[in-house]
Amino acid sequence: MSPLTRRKLIKTIDTKQVRQAIVQAETETSGEIRVSVSRFFWGDVQAVADRAFVRMEMTATKKRNAILFFLVPSRRRFAVIGDKGIHEKVGDEFWKSLAEVMSDSFRKGDFTTGLIAGIIQAGKQLAAHFPYDPKTDVNELTDEIDFHK
Repeated sequence: MSPLTRRKLIKTIDTKQVRQAIVQAETETSGEIRVSVSRFFWGDVQAVADRAFVRMEMTATKKRNAILFFLVPSRRRFAVIGDKGIHEKVGDEFWKSLAEVMSDSFRKGDFTTGLIAGIIQAGKQLAAHFPYDPKTDVNELTDEIDFHK
């Protein structure tokens, strides 16, 4: 598959629907959900996702309860990373089940559906362990989708 230009990369997912899913999920939790979409690159997707997690300041949340969905559409690869607070609550099995929920759609090239399914599942777990408190909750991280070169 040829490398995607930034314009084509943005068109690989319906940003409006994905952002709406993030906003909806975050109405039930103090947790934060972000999505980063990357152009083609050679190398380890997990390592680049880990760097994106830091670059996007995902560890800056008060309760360390942020989740990053990192996609490389041209390679049909992705990583989902949860910060320390949420990982301690859900464990490795949750991340595996989350990947399974998303994988079928991603294999078909339907990144929007896969992302929304993953965001819904992540939101449920965040809400269970970090419920929304209208007195103290603030949106600590932007809900905008990150398109990284």
